[in-house]
Amino acid sequence: MGTVEALTPNLSQADTAGLLEVDPDELAGYAADAAQPWFRRKLCADALAGRVPETRVPVLLECIRDRSETPRARSALLGILGHREELRAWLYHEDRESDDAYGMPEAILSARGAAGDRTTAHDLATLANDPWAHRRVVGEAGLDALVARYGAEAIIADLGDARPEDRAFRVRMRHRAGEDVTTALADPDAGVAHLAHSLVDDEERLREYFEQAPTVEAKLWSVCALYRLNNDLAEARAIYDSLGRPRVEVDGLDDEVRAAVRREYVPDCEPRTDPRWRLEEICADPVQPADEDELLARARAALTAANLEPGTPRSDEPPGGRTTYNVLDHVGGSVAVSTLGRFVISNEANSAARSALEPAGFRWIDEPLASTTVTGLCTYFFGNRGPLEVRDLLFFWQD
Repeated sequence: MGTVEALTPNLSQADTAGLLEVDPDELAGYAADAAQPWFRRKLCADALAGRVPETRVPVLLECIRDRSETPRARSALLGILGHREELRAWLYHEDRESDDAYGMPEAILSARGAAGDRTTAHDLATLANDPWAHRRVVGEAGLDALVARYGAEAIIADLGDARPEDRAFRVRMRHRAGEDVTTALADPDAGVAHLAHSLVDDEERLREYFEQAPTVEAKLWSVCALYRLNNDLAEARAIYDSLGRPRVEVDGLDDEVRAAVRREYVPDCEPRTDPRWRLEEICADPVQPADEDELLARARAALTAANLEPGTPRSDEPPGGRTTYNVLDHVGGSVAVSTLGRFVISNEANSAARSALEPAGFRWIDEPLASTTVTGLCTYFFGNRGPLEVRDLLFFWQD
């Protein structure tokens, strides 16, 4: 097996640092080879950034132009060669609007930025603020190219500040220049405020800002940022108490379900989650996680005592995915037992299983509670990144 093959057995196990040590001419050969798998071609193209052999440029440019080529290789090559003058006419040809192969519209847009087209700034800012990291980095690369050519202030002026994505770009540029971005904690868009909270790095400045912050949300973001920097739980709790422990109130959501959902989802929540949820979780008392095996054993015992003959617990967790429940099949149906606590649910609203499980200490999640949306808490779920219903949180499934 050749060096490149050994370094790139698949996408997840690739040695990208090792590829940087491979001769560029060899890498270019792999990147242009249609017989190679797309991930190897992409990885080799990425490793060529800034060191493409001139003798290989014509064939690599032809790969970019050829719509029959795999789009992953085309877009990767465009990322390193999009600035070439030889591509300019192709980039601006009317046919590019119909070139919608996977990743190509974004790569073309970024390449136009690399070529100095300031009219792409708004679309690139949108792309740079995309929740998907693989799209975001393409947008950021295009914007960085514009900034390198025209300066950050010029592009900031081009964008203005009307849209959250424009303000996010301003925050990134201010931070890159070593400027204070604490005031962006008051941005009305939670995504922009979250970005600022992830970048601020001056504890004393945060404490000063807290005193003058114009909104409760801005104060909460400043406390979250302060805790991120110093991990001082006592300070965070004292400030939280001084604010009256504000939280997102959800009609119909009791404290037990609320705590289970908060513990599971707030630590990895989406950026636009309300900071009230974040600080509530930071300041909550520690709780022992639910014992999944104990819950299942107790549920099986209760169903067995009711002569419902429960089967072996099964998980619906897909390969590489995640669930927060197990299923117990029984005579007449099945129940899902949450891994987050003593919560069970079934399609049979008033089944014999319910009669068996509730006396054993389980909570039957009925339709009114199951359909309650936990507002303000944004969780990734099949491409969406917004609030979910209780049923989807206690009994989560994601492939």
